[in-house]
Amino acid sequence: MAKFLFSYRAPADYAPGHPDSRSAWAAWFQSMGSQLADVGQPVREARQIGDCGSGQRLAGYTVVTADSLEEALALAHRCPGLHRGFGIEVGALADPAEAPGDPGEDTAKAVSAA
Repeated sequence: MAKFLFSYRAPADYAPGHPDSRSAWAAWFQSMGSQLADVGQPVREARQIGDCGSGQRLAGYTVVTADSLEEALALAHRCPGLHRGFGIEVGALADPAEAPGDPGEDTAKAVSAA
């Protein structure tokens, strides 16, 4: 089974912590059962660089396991945040040993050369 990252994007004015919201998220996480690899954490403060979408901010992440991107997307479609203006980016995580040329490779080389 592959691992997939759910990256949550919330409206810039979203205020976390509403009791109904917390219980909906808890129920959604519980519904994933063993497919929930890492519940993740909410992000309280973030800055954006590059093109990150107008009016959205990073709100948190979750790691799940699924047999395919389509299966991971089906899990994401049940997210309660979607009813509150959230967006979710779903990405397949690569095994670092099998991912030559990944985005962090040049950064790692630059740091080790310094």
